Amino acid sequence: MVKQVTFFICSLLSMSLMAQDSGKGWVVTAENIQPNEYYGETVANGMVGLISSPEPMKVKDVVLNGVFDQYGRGRVENILKVFNHINLDIFVDNKLANGQNISNFEQRLDLRKAVLITEFDFEGVHVVHKMRSLRHLPFNQLVEVELKASKPVSVRIQNKLETPDHLRDNRMFFNEISRPHVDITLMTSVAQSPTGRHKVAATSSFLFEEKHGYEPRIRHEEWDEGMHYQHFTKKLSPTATYRFGLAGTSIASEHVDDPHNEAERMALYAKLEGMDRLIKFHDEAWDTLWEGDIVIEGNDKDQLDVRSALYHLYSFVRAGSGYSMSPMGLSGLGYNGHVFWDTEIWMYPPLLVLQPEIARSLLDYRFNRLDAAMTNAKMHGYDGAMFPWESADTGSEQTPVWAITGPFEHHITGDIAWAAWQYFSVTNDMQWLEEKGYPLLKATADYWASRVERNGPGQYNIKNVVCADEYAENVDDNAFTNAGAILNLEYATKAANLLGKAPNPDWMHVAENIPILKFNGGVIQEHATYEGETIKQADVNLLAHPFYFVTDKTQIKRDLDYYEPRYDEFGPAMGFCTLATLHAQLDNEKRAYQLWTQSFRPNFVPPFNVISETKGGTNPYFSTGAGGMLQTVLWGFGGVRVTEDGIVVTEQKKPNEWKSLEIKGLAVR
Repeated sequence: MVKQVTFFICSLLSMSLMAQDSGKGWVVTAENIQPNEYYGETVANGMVGLISSPEPMKVKDVVLNGVFDQYGRGRVENILKVFNHINLDIFVDNKLANGQNISNFEQRLDLRKAVLITEFDFEGVHVVHKMRSLRHLPFNQLVEVELKASKPVSVRIQNKLETPDHLRDNRMFFNEISRPHVDITLMTSVAQSPTGRHKVAATSSFLFEEKHGYEPRIRHEEWDEGMHYQHFTKKLSPTATYRFGLAGTSIASEHVDDPHNEAERMALYAKLEGMDRLIKFHDEAWDTLWEGDIVIEGNDKDQLDVRSALYHLYSFVRAGSGYSMSPMGLSGLGYNGHVFWDTEIWMYPPLLVLQPEIARSLLDYRFNRLDAAMTNAKMHGYDGAMFPWESADTGSEQTPVWAITGPFEHHITGDIAWAAWQYFSVTNDMQWLEEKGYPLLKATADYWASRVERNGPGQYNIKNVVCADEYAENVDDNAFTNAGAILNLEYATKAANLLGKAPNPDWMHVAENIPILKFNGGVIQEHATYEGETIKQADVNLLAHPFYFVTDKTQIKRDLDYYEPRYDEFGPAMGFCTLATLHAQLDNEKRAYQLWTQSFRPNFVPPFNVISETKGGTNPYFSTGAGGMLQTVLWGFGGVRVTEDGIVVTEQKKPNEWKSLEIKGLAVR
């Protein structure tokens, strides 16, 4: 069993507690909104992602987790963009509001309550629009709207349900259900995914505060084969604020057998719960998540950036779902929604120490696709389980053929095994180890035992791989790949012994003979033919963190001094986080802080400063980078370590720019 505890690094404890109560560091405000340079924020609950738009009361995209089909690029599975079902239009005295004719347009994301708030003025009406992807109801969304008029006006509110072009066989429905105490309208669209693999459905329903019999009359119209809408009209006076809501549901046959009926049932459920109860339970669910928090006193900018990173990781996955995260989470269709090593090495560690139940879902995703990994190994002539570089629904290889990472970036298998052992180390869950952890560790260890080429003592080589530094392709004895294989073999042996099983003696024999190459000066060599070229990102330095394969500080510093100047300045964010973490652990807090801010701030894109993958990149939100920067805060500045006895906190290395650092909710057993 694990429990949540709090650790402080404080110059003054009272200051940290005041920061916790003051409400600072919770609201991200869009600055200088320009439609042609707008990269939206995501409101998500681990299942449905809603991406904001520069248009008033609109959503750019709706992304549904776990639903993949072949469409778009690469002849591979792509995560599905689904119905846009919660967009609203407002007409004031028959004039339609749009991005060009409104004024005082503002947007902000409340991280604590996971709500995107948009405000604007139009024709004498002040509009406050709040959007939530409800945390306690995985397939439900809620829009809350408040209208305040400065003069008597007539407003028409219109909800459109639009079908993306790639969905086919679209059907549109409108149901009216009358009960003695309420009238219920349900607007629904149902369609097939591009190949017909999935049925997808979306429903929306207005929520009113008026007593039964006084609610506005809902009217329904079909625009064309791809869109229908429902609308109502209300006269406003300047004496009161008018409030209404829109409940939405998005779901697919990936999740339930009958998505059409379930979408309508869940929208009906939300309708009868009412806005206040929906908001209450949503807020309570996020309050529970925020028991795992990082509180920084003395630097509001850093506090907000750290909280934003935590928010995005929390919002892109949910406990018990069995789904994982792509590098872009639920912020869009980047990387086709596929799951890479980004999950286990970068996003998973902060979740593991702050939200172990969410971390378990990421491992469940891999375990549930273990059979596919075993098939992949057989296809390549190996034993055991060989996980794909890019994974989607089935667990088969989904890397586009033009990218050779699919056939050759084999370190992913060791990364997954490492993550499994980390989970057991934190939780000491013997039942999980018996049922899921050991089968995964055993199958991946069998893979490495068959993958090595046995060329004599100390020369069990792993040849022809793509490194973690992807500039190095089809090389031999990559340091990160080899270290991951060695750890995998060791963990499988330890797990077998703990469970009273006989480990395969060949595992440790192989582990002891896999080489970690070095230059003459003692620096670990990235691969057998590496001669100092520019590298895309962290590789050798990952042996010190997060693997802790290398623990000698002299070796860590030697490798850090050699490779840091060789990092490509336009490489992905997480590589610089590795450097920052190691500098902090080596007592160089000043350089650590410089690299930490360098890892994400140059990658900000407007107007919310969401993180893109690289400096100058435009593919937000890069949750891999968020995971990396949080690792620096936790493992670098915060002194967190995962050991085989669980989580421990060593000497903290708080930067001078912070007065105090508080880590709340570490999952200590």
